[in-house]
Order: sequence, then structure tokens, then C-alpha cells
Amino acid sequence: MGVSGMSEKIRLGFIGVANMGTLNIKEFFKHDELARVAAVCDVDEGHLAKTRDLVNEHYGDEACAVYSDFRELNRCDAIDAVVVTTPDHWHACMAIDAARCGKDVYLEKPLALTIVEGRRICEVMKETGRILQTGSQQRSMPKFRQCCELVRNGYLGDLQRIEIELPPNNKTCEPQWSPMPVPEGFDYDFWLGPAPEAEYHEQRCHYQFRFLLDYSGGQVTNFGAHHLDIAHWAMGMDDSGPRKISGHGEWPTSGLFTTTTKVDFRFEYDNGVELVCKTGESKLRFIGAAGAMTVARGKLESDPAEIAETEWKDGDIRLYQSDNHHANWLECIRTREQPVCPPEVGHRSATACHLANIAMKLGRELEWDPASEAFVNDDEANAMRSRPYRPPWSLD
Repeated sequence: MGVSGMSEKIRLGFIGVANMGTLNIKEFFKHDELARVAAVCDVDEGHLAKTRDLVNEHYGDEACAVYSDFRELNRCDAIDAVVVTTPDHWHACMAIDAARCGKDVYLEKPLALTIVEGRRICEVMKETGRILQTGSQQRSMPKFRQCCELVRNGYLGDLQRIEIELPPNNKTCEPQWSPMPVPEGFDYDFWLGPAPEAEYHEQRCHYQFRFLLDYSGGQVTNFGAHHLDIAHWAMGMDDSGPRKISGHGEWPTSGLFTTTTKVDFRFEYDNGVELVCKTGESKLRFIGAAGAMTVARGKLESDPAEIAETEWKDGDIRLYQSDNHHANWLECIRTREQPVCPPEVGHRSATACHLANIAMKLGRELEWDPASEAFVNDDEANAMRSRPYRPPWSLD
């Protein structure tokens, strides 16, 4: 890595710069004492030019490098670490390539499109010694950490049930669609990458990618990746997962989108806890023998109320404290310590999302072995742990 001393700023390259990509850039602008945005990469020339100008305006110069191919950015010696904010189907290829080029990685959630991809990311990060932060930023929000600490220390009594609500889809599409011409300046074939060949439509790409199974998993892998991550943290199951999965979803019967419009699934864990997830708002509720607690962004409530006001005692379990997700990653690049949401954590949280989608797609109860990361005696379900790649792309 190019960082040779604590006084030198970490030079960041950004792959995927629209929507959340721009938001990530603006978050790193807040840490100019630690890092500098040195390069941006995107397959959409319009997004690329707009973001380059944003970066140059922030620093008051014209030093921001521009790339249309992530492989060139990853191989640039003037870049120390990369931030990947692309559709999910690109996460594994880009993160693995970056690690093998000696770059540390900030990778948006969900960690990967499939279970097999997620495991491979974990393996490569360990092999290369790279520092990866999964973009599950709720781990760096105080109320979520406080909630998990209260659960872990038994202030709810024995945990019995977790209820999660995911927001409904925030995009819709018409029941009929026709192919559209690819806009000038947009490399659509590169955008598809390892995903199946498909005719272009504007609702297939950019933000709407999350509602097509070829590229993402709907709100289950969007907000579900956040909330299931917190559920695992509260239970102390960052290296495990559910044992039984069941549920059903409402699936589109027309139009371009292919992910669920409503979800209702259940997990059973070896610790006896049942987790239920349905479409609703955006929150988690932990129910124990001595009370209940609801947590959402900016909100923590308990019944009885005094649980949320608990003062910590000597000997209580205290969890990893990160008060800023982006700064935590930058600090760990310096120290080479693991960040609050390293690859194994991000992988297990994303895996739970994939398990839910697989169970809802098959419409039957599944048994999962978290140790081997395989379904028990179910070839059909096991085949869904991975996807074929469109040539010439491959996972390795």
C-alpha cells in the first residue's frame, strides 16, 4: 500500500459514483485530514464528469483522475484504497481484483450477490491481508450498538423473538416494457458485466438495479442487509446464521422488476430465537422474557422504559465502538486492525438475506448448516448459492 507514514493522506479511488457513490464521496470529504479522493471510475460518462467536477471543486484543483475501467484504477500506484459502490452483481469481481492489486476496500452492502461470492471475498481478503469494511453503517450508529449491548447483557431477559420490518419497494415499473436504445456515453455491456445478457431499458440500470434478481435481491438485500446484520450482532452470531428458513413473498407477474414486492419470512437459530421479517416500516424489535426493545435509525425505545436507560455495570459486554463508519475504515487502514464490519461479518449478514430470498423463491422450508454453508440434503437449494458468470468474466 502507498501509505508510508501517519502524516500521509490515504488516496482513495471510487468505483461507481452515482447515487450512494456520490454520498460516499461526500462522507469521505468530511475526513480530509485522513484521506483524499484521488480518482473516480464509472461506465456512465455523464456520472463520471459530474463527479470529477464535484471532487475538483471540493479540493480547488483539477487533480482528480478519471477511469472507465475499474481494472485500470485498481492497478494505479497512486491509489491506496478503493470504495466500491456499484450494483451488487459487480461487488465480488471488483473487490477481489482490488485486493489482489494491493488495495484496501470499502465495499457497499450487501457484500455480494451470492453466498459463494461472499465466501470467496472473505478468503481473498484473508489471503491478501487487505482491510475491508462492509458498508453496513448501522454498526457505527450509537443507538444500534446500545441496543445490541443491552440484548447481549441480558437486560431483556432471555431473548425469545426478533421482529424486523423492511420498507416496501420505493420504485415501480409498468406491466409492459420494450427495449430502449442505449444512451450515448453509457457502456451498457460493461455495466452488465458478469450478469446475463439483457436488452437495455432505463429502469434496469442505476438505482433500479436493486429490483432485478440478476443484479440484486430487492429490499431483502437492501434494508434487510442492515437489519439482519444488527440482529446477528445482538445475538453474538456474526460467524453463524439461521438453522431453518421458511416464508413466502409476493413476486411480480409482469413488468421488468423481478424481486419481491412484499416479504414474510422466518428464521430459527440454534439458540432458540425465532426471527420474523415482514414488509412494513424500517425497524427491529427484540422481545425477551423481561421486556422488549425497538430500534431504528435515530430511535431506541424499550418496554419497560428503564431498560433503555440502563447504566453499564462492571463486567458488562461492550461491543466494538465505531462512531463513524468511514473514519473507522480509514483508521484501520493505518493500524491494520479489523474494522467494525469486516468481510466475515458482511458475508454472514448478506448470506441471511440470500437464504431468505432462496426460501421464498422455492416456497418451502429449508435447513441450513452455517458451518459448511450448505443446505442440508437439498441439491436444488444448494445450486442457488451461486450464479453462472457471463464470459469473459469469472469470480477468480
